[in-house]
Amino acid sequence: MTYLESLNSGLRGLLEDLPQVVVFGEDLLDPYGGAFKVTRDLQRDFPERVLTTPISEAALTGIANGMALRGLRPVLEIMFSDFLALCMDQILNHGAKFRTMYNNSVTVPVTIRTPVGGGRGYGPTHSQCIEKLFMGIPEIRIVAPSVFCDAGRVLRQAVLDDRLVLFLEHKLLYSLNLLSTAAGLAVETVRDELGYPVALVRNYYSGDPDVTLITYGGMTRFVAGVLQHMAEEEIRVLACIPTLIKPLPFELLRTVAEQSGRVVIAEEGCLQWGWGAEIAARLQELLFGRLRAAVRRVGAVDIAIPAARTLERAVLPAEIDISNAIFEVLK
Repeated sequence: MTYLESLNSGLRGLLEDLPQVVVFGEDLLDPYGGAFKVTRDLQRDFPERVLTTPISEAALTGIANGMALRGLRPVLEIMFSDFLALCMDQILNHGAKFRTMYNNSVTVPVTIRTPVGGGRGYGPTHSQCIEKLFMGIPEIRIVAPSVFCDAGRVLRQAVLDDRLVLFLEHKLLYSLNLLSTAAGLAVETVRDELGYPVALVRNYYSGDPDVTLITYGGMTRFVAGVLQHMAEEEIRVLACIPTLIKPLPFELLRTVAEQSGRVVIAEEGCLQWGWGAEIAARLQELLFGRLRAAVRRVGAVDIAIPAARTLERAVLPAEIDISNAIFEVLK
């Protein structure tokens, strides 16, 4: 099953099982099925609960908040994650705060699905990973399923969560098969404190790792290749891939980081002020004196993402960047 097929199946199961689930967004009507076809055939089978909308991301997010306050579980699709900037007020000042403002007498179970990331030459306003803009907001969750989990099941878990959830789907994962196994790799799934899956992927079967790699979402398309390459170099790597990227499972991250004492953190977003910086700071607090090398971070160059494919490749992080960071942390 591909990542996209898993998401489509997950949405179908939610619509079949939970009458309070409503799916809506721009261009969801069949045969279009959304910009990346995740909702294909759903409007045909659930015409009253899969709805296409005008282009107004802020209004749609406000409507989703209102639906949730009235007992529904809305699943809103924002066509590109770059457009989440238009939703910021409804997320920051409304959906994230209603639960606290009303003394826990209400819940706001809104799930906002959105494609993220570059690699398709879509240019500076359709290729970003801007989730860092939302990571400092209390009371929300940010979920980014990888190819090492069942994305549809994770989507179901997000929709059943009583808090507002940003659900990030990387464009370059849609066509990839889900990976429960990979050649020469051991894949294990554990659960974080909130029950979301965390994949632990190793290129060895005994002993401790030489390096711990922490990454998520779209960057997981490089994990198998990196670990197989490192196995050829006789370097043991443990990749830790959380699905829930905010809040983070810091105790689990501390454990996997301590096993090697050398950490590489990879994300597709710009390197400054990012997800990796927060993890690096927290690991320094938790493991002061026990890390064997400075944490290395991999991310995008801090400029707007170009539309030209050759320039885009120069800006976005790739498999070779992760490999080089692993070699650096071992020096």
